[in-house]
Order: sequence, then C-alpha cells, then structure tokens
Amino acid sequence: MKKILFQFDTDAHASTFDRVVAVDAGVDELFSYADVTPNNVTGLVHGAMFTRGPAKLNNTAIFVGGSNVADGEALMNKVKSTFFGPMRVSVMMDSNGCNTTAAAAVVAAKNHLSLAGCSAVVLGGTGPVGQRVAQLLAMEGSRVVLVSRSKHRAEAACEAIRSNTSNGSLTAAGAATEDEFMTICQGRQLVIAAGAAGACFLPEGSLAKLSDISVAIDLNAVPPTGLADVGVMDKAKDVAGIICYGALGVGGTKMKVHKQAIASLFESNDKALDTVEIYQLALEVAAVTQ
Repeated sequence: MKKILFQFDTDAHASTFDRVVAVDAGVDELFSYADVTPNNVTGLVHGAMFTRGPAKLNNTAIFVGGSNVADGEALMNKVKSTFFGPMRVSVMMDSNGCNTTAAAAVVAAKNHLSLAGCSAVVLGGTGPVGQRVAQLLAMEGSRVVLVSRSKHRAEAACEAIRSNTSNGSLTAAGAATEDEFMTICQGRQLVIAAGAAGACFLPEGSLAKLSDISVAIDLNAVPPTGLADVGVMDKAKDVAGIICYGALGVGGTKMKVHKQAIASLFESNDKALDTVEIYQLALEVAAVTQ
C-alpha cells in the first residue's frame, strides 16, 4: 500500500521546501493543501482517516507546516482533536522548520558540551526557534538565559517553557545594544543566536572577548548573521578557541532529522511529533551518524 502524506500548510502557497523533503523522505504520494486553518481542516482530516481501515492507517500521515508557527500550533491542535478511537493518523508539526532546526542546534551543542548544568544564552529567545532551543536546553538540565529586546516578552516565554519542563533553570533578560548582549554572554559556556533575519547581536571580534564560551551557534542564514564571527557554512569550526556552527553547518543535521521524522510517521498511526519527539529523533540520528 502506498504511503500518502497530507501537507497542510497555513500559507497561501504550500511550501516547496517541505514538499521536496517529503519526496526525498520516501513518500509515495504527496497531497498538498494551502491556506489550511483550524476552521477548514476538519474535512481534510476526515478524508485522510476514513478512506483506509484502522489496520492500514499507518500508511497515511499528516504534515503541518507554513511560515507562521503560532498558526501551525493551532492547526496541529485542531488536527489532533479531530481524531477519535482508532481513527487517527500520525501527524508532525514543523512550521518554518522550528522544531527540526532547534533540535539540530541543541544536538550540535551536545556533541561538544555536557548540557546538564551548562550555562547557556539564547539570543532572540522569544522567536519560535529560540523558544524551542531554550526548552530543549532546559530539558537537558542547562541553566538558560533567554534574551529578548523586551524583557517582558522574555519573561512570558520563560513562563511558557516552564509549563513544558521542570528541568534546568530559565532566566529572562532584556538587551538592545551590543554592549548589553556582550555583558549577558560573559561567563557563559554556550551561546545560540536564533534571532530574525538581519538581527546582529555580536559584531565581529566579539567571540575572542568571551573567554568562557566553548560553543557558539548562529541559526540565521541571511546576512548579516546574528554572530558576526560565525560563518554560515561553519561546522565545528574553531574560531578564537570556540567551536562554531553556522546555519548551514547545522542544516545538514536538520535535513536528516526532517526526513527521518517524516519516515517515522509511517511506523504507526498514532504518532504526534512536536518539539520533544523531534528532538528525540535528532538524538537518534546523531548517534547513528557519529
């Protein structure tokens, strides 16, 4: 029986990126829908789960995507609430690559640091990727400082993350200038920049002044990068004694995790892959490739 993936995208056009990855992950048939919302998705879900018997539903799955992560989260919740009893299919949410990117970044850090007790900073921490990075680091037992230009937003993000994990510690910080970002990063072992395109937090030459940092990861692929000393292609590159990863340096793992996550949807009909589940897959991928 053919493996069918339903792509529910919240944007006006279904993501070509996600479509290519689905094909490369081994999907036999890909049905893509755009402008999908919680208000119009029920019929699409019914079509996915009522056309095959319960014993065959592991051959059907749903991928929730789009550029707006909040919309994707709402759509994921609606999809899951539509299922009942054995009438369900596996579903994955990765709007704007938020979960696979965050998982790949934390795995990269874990390759070089013991995250339990690690002192970490997440710059741009209130964005969708930054919040997930902070959540995963806290799950690993890190002491995380989540930084935003608005301390109020940072505090709200920390509170939301605390509801998902009791491990580690989370501290909110507000910063708007290069000097403030530098001060916050002093004495930290790990810095991950997850800000929006065009947001540079630390200018060139900054990493050499941060003697305690062991690993620096920048997840912005669009110039200027968030950490000016980190090249977009860097992968475990030594820069001033600091192990550095750029967006594309992390991207190889992100792509492997994305493909593995899609493939795993067809192992059963009851998986729901979100931040934590996708991170567990990332750890498995990393274990195999090391």
